[in-house]
Amino acid sequence: MNLAAYGYGPEHDREWLVVDCGVSFAGPDFPGVDLVFPDIRFLERQRSRIRGIVITHAHEDHYGALLDLWPRLKAPVYASPFTAALLAAKREGEPGAPKIPVTIFQAGETFEVGPFSIEAINVTHSIPEPVALAIRTSFGTVVHTGDWKIDAHPALGLPTDEKRLREIGAEGVLALVCDSTNAMREGVSPSESEVGTSLREIITEAKGRVAVTTFSSNIGRIRAVAQAAADSGRQTLLLGRSMKRMVDVAGELGYLDGLPPFLDEQDFGYIPREKAVIILTGSQGEPRAALARLARDEHPTVALSKGDAVIFSSRAIPGNEKGIIDIKNALIEQGVEIIEDRDRLVHVSGHPRRSEMKQMYDWVKPRIAVPAHGEAAHLKAHALFAKELGVPEVVEARNGKMVRLAPGVAEIVDEIPAGRLYKDGTMIGTAEEMGIPERRRLSLAGHITVLVELTQKLDLRNDPDVVCLGLPKRDREGEEFEETLIDAVAEAIDSIPRERRKDLDMVREAARRAARAEANAVWGKKPIVTVFVIRG
Repeated sequence: MNLAAYGYGPEHDREWLVVDCGVSFAGPDFPGVDLVFPDIRFLERQRSRIRGIVITHAHEDHYGALLDLWPRLKAPVYASPFTAALLAAKREGEPGAPKIPVTIFQAGETFEVGPFSIEAINVTHSIPEPVALAIRTSFGTVVHTGDWKIDAHPALGLPTDEKRLREIGAEGVLALVCDSTNAMREGVSPSESEVGTSLREIITEAKGRVAVTTFSSNIGRIRAVAQAAADSGRQTLLLGRSMKRMVDVAGELGYLDGLPPFLDEQDFGYIPREKAVIILTGSQGEPRAALARLARDEHPTVALSKGDAVIFSSRAIPGNEKGIIDIKNALIEQGVEIIEDRDRLVHVSGHPRRSEMKQMYDWVKPRIAVPAHGEAAHLKAHALFAKELGVPEVVEARNGKMVRLAPGVAEIVDEIPAGRLYKDGTMIGTAEEMGIPERRRLSLAGHITVLVELTQKLDLRNDPDVVCLGLPKRDREGEEFEETLIDAVAEAIDSIPRERRKDLDMVREAARRAARAEANAVWGKKPIVTVFVIRG
């Protein structure tokens, strides 16, 4: 998830430019969490001095947090037509989402945001209208690449603008803040046009239905699949809400002109098996997505049969592997053929490999390199590569580090609060504010509720009431677990001298400790225990 901030001026009078505002997705360590956002408390304190938010492209990890975090900043937003249209469509699907005023720019245009002069430069990526930014101030030019690759034959749009990047490099570039995603991979990423050719071959050869799952934002890939289907005499069906939303926006902007109309899922029963191509969501193993429902045979109108094929035209985002494997196994059990990138050329990355990165450095010739966008291993590999290429200064920054680019030697000069916020239902907060650590403990060891009622004379009125959630029903001897806990709690309270039972907090703690210790002795785990004590 990407969010960068560029500051200009002395600390007491600094103006800020924000680039991108992305989202990430929670894994199993964050049960119940819907989305993960960057913690922007530093920017909230600088809110009055933020001159604008510029979005490089409409992938979720670059723009997906805008609807939720923009109300905390309320700075002007700048985006391409596709990004702006997608943001508007997304807002319509989220009740209560704010209406964000957006200033639209095109690749090749220059616009002013406070003290920053920003030029949008066309690059190639796996979504329409991605741009790099040349950010100019009196101290020099910073090139922020966003996500990019070099592809002479992209599925949509023009190739990365080598001519303009060379011209900017000749003018002099202070720093290059560059994508590191494929910094550990040698060579050049294959072209999207090669994937289109391969998909056409697979669809033409297929005897049954062909389902293709990919990122819904990859409009070029969707167009390639639909064109391959048309060339093979097949009809194309769309499944998945986000897929339909993306296609609607792309269609309005002309990116799907010339294709036959897509069919809706209600048309499925009228398409002969050998004439059907399905483009659907679920490439990352999402349990509620269209592909997962087909794998479980739970979709109300669409189904796959033995001999059909499913093409995974995407890569697995780290952390999603198990969900993807489960779906593949379920499909295989149905007799469906699985085709992925190790079998045929069905996916290419939208990020540059090392040879492409070298070309970017040759074009731009920066004085400073700041590796960005990647995990620690990618950032380290990029930094070493930049040094090998002879870049005079390389700054290895991490989340929360403040880097001074000019004047003077580039270096880390400060650290600001940086972390994560979590969207849980309709609320947003830190892990502690959202109760996530306790929820994680609940998922591991369950919960015990104990009710203790004392008489006026401080005797137990009845046996304590115990309710267990997420614990075994019986112990190793076959006794009911709750009965075992009741005995332990009653014994602990009976052991307290009557006069000391006036301290109900002490009684509560004794009951809690007893229940937890007994559960640990019997089960080997320590559940969360909540105790209520009342005196009649």
